[in-house]
Amino acid sequence: MNDRSTALLLIAVALSGYGVYIAAYVPAMIIGPPVPLLLIGFVLQVVCALAAAIGVWRGQSWAGRMVFLLGVSIAATWLFEGFVLGIVAYLYALLVAVLAILVALIIAAYVNRQRRLRID
Repeated sequence: MNDRSTALLLIAVALSGYGVYIAAYVPAMIIGPPVPLLLIGFVLQVVCALAAAIGVWRGQSWAGRMVFLLGVSIAATWLFEGFVLGIVAYLYALLVAVLAILVALIIAAYVNRQRRLRID
């Protein structure tokens, strides 16, 4: 328990904070006019973020994949908001989607590398 990296702990806290932050949008989306695909995107982000936080915190082998799925769900939600609904600008949505995938890949690689170093 005490050999956990501080960076992994910060990643887990950031992931759980993001999950709680996005979860705050869900009640308003349920009450307001329904956009089912957008609601699914936000709920998927919440589930992936909280699952990734738990996986990183506990050092699970699937944590890196869950971080990547979080990045994909963020990218898909932003692309849906930008290109389908027109809520945000196209280029901004594309930029956020690309950054979400890149950051998710970097974090997932770091999480997987740290887990492998602990096992060896």
